[in-house]
Amino acid sequence: MRAKTRKEPPAKKKTVSFEYFDPAATVVTVAGDFNGWDPKARPLKRDAGGLWKATLRLAAGTYQYKFVVNGERWEEDPLNLERVPNEHGSFNSLRVVA
Repeated sequence: MRAKTRKEPPAKKKTVSFEYFDPAATVVTVAGDFNGWDPKARPLKRDAGGLWKATLRLAAGTYQYKFVVNGERWEEDPLNLERVPNEHGSFNSLRVVA
């Protein structure tokens, strides 16, 4: 007789918004531990005033991230004061999803 396995319900994901203001930028992406730190994985969309926005669906947890501006400049989130040191001698922004 086989033992029954109990399936865990899938983790509920929440919508999380990211915003970065840089009217001079040509492309802004968000990279973090939620996407393998891939600087091309999640581009933000620019509005007419230079505000870049994106929404992601993330499960509950704590995530580190940075914005990547024009494919080369890795920036902390200036709207989020929560941050942690990283192995490169700078900081990563920190987002807690409850």
